[in-house]
Amino acid sequence: MSEFEQKVLKLLEDINGKLDKLLKTEPAPISSAPTPSAAPSPVPSPAVTTVKPSAIVERQEEAARMEEKPPVEGRRVCPECGGTAFATHEDRNQVLHQMGGVKIYAKRYVCKKCGWEA
Repeated sequence: MSEFEQKVLKLLEDINGKLDKLLKTEPAPISSAPTPSAAPSPVPSPAVTTVKPSAIVERQEEAARMEEKPPVEGRRVCPECGGTAFATHEDRNQVLHQMGGVKIYAKRYVCKKCGWEA
């Protein structure tokens, strides 16, 4: 991780800590007019649940990870990493055809992400 990414991550963690602290302490209601002591108090509203933005983001990221990617039709898909970028190499162990001294070899596909061979 680069130095810049580490600084950004540290700042985000600080912000998350401050947000946690703010959510734990409930602010006192601010009223400009004095409330008379003889007046009946209003019916308390149901407690509003606050969800941290970081928790929402974590849930969204988890849902994205759990979602399976559909196979790309008409293309090779790596069974290990799901990548579709392959390098083609000649498989010198398998001669398919020989014509006029020129040998035609079988192809071997290697995933560019993880190195899996097909």
